[in-house]
Amino acid sequence: MPDAHSTSAAPRWTYLGPAGTFTEAAMRSLPGAEHAEATPMESVPAALDAVRRGDADGAVVALENSVEGAVSITLDELATGSSLVITAEVLLPVSFALLVRPGVTLDDVKTLSSHSHAQPQVRNWLAANLPDAQWYSSASNADAARQVQEGRYDAALAGEFAAKPYGLVPLITDIHDVEGAVTRFVLVERPDRPTGPTGADRTTVVAYIVDDHPGALLEILQEFAVRGVNLTRIESRPTGDGLGHYFFSMDAEGHVADARVGEALMGLRRVCAAVRFLGSYPRADGIRPTLRRGTSDSEFENASAWLARARAGEI
Repeated sequence: MPDAHSTSAAPRWTYLGPAGTFTEAAMRSLPGAEHAEATPMESVPAALDAVRRGDADGAVVALENSVEGAVSITLDELATGSSLVITAEVLLPVSFALLVRPGVTLDDVKTLSSHSHAQPQVRNWLAANLPDAQWYSSASNADAARQVQEGRYDAALAGEFAAKPYGLVPLITDIHDVEGAVTRFVLVERPDRPTGPTGADRTTVVAYIVDDHPGALLEILQEFAVRGVNLTRIESRPTGDGLGHYFFSMDAEGHVADARVGEALMGLRRVCAAVRFLGSYPRADGIRPTLRRGTSDSEFENASAWLARARAGEI
């Protein structure tokens, strides 16, 4: 089986298709993408399942957007099934174009489509420019463009780069409600080769609480706080076992190899019913954490050595 990290074999990657999605654009920006065998899939679960089966070495999926928040289907899929880990991330600036068939004007647009995660990012623009148009959800923005090509809808909101593959033209470009919107995409692989620390890393975990009780979330947060580990994202998601049953998906600054992060994860495992490690990987923005006094690896090592001497009666 080809190795996604191998220099002698092209990695096989899947992504949310069809061709022309923002996910494909994110995938194309990853190192080694020019050599990758890329296969579009009809959904995020399908892309991830291909990796689990061994039909692909990795999958590129959207994890969160700076306007709309977390991509729930990705969080849920990574929290269940056989374990996968994140090995890389991409921060992709996102703005939309109104794609139409040649000759269509803005007045002709009565129906339009996009991915469900895109529509809230342009809600105000739609209200101001196409207040009477009927919006429909598609599996992806590129799939919406394909359906415009087929004549099902008058227009699609997608990346401008999706126009050419489907014979469409961008009627209006740079559409967004919030300037500088960014979507974070991640490369997900099987957990067979850990990614080493770089000094500017992120760690993602899923934690299942033992039961719903006062302070349950505080117990989780304290494990990170007392060790000086900053959480950059935390989401609660239902487990599906009934109301009041949740898991928490979290991103933390640092790498599992860092003493402060490793001890936080051990503490988390002690107080939770289960913890799923979803990988430590380089941050796309290259931001290094600010270490508080007492949280560096050397300070943890010194404290451990002191404890060993105390237990040996040498103090």
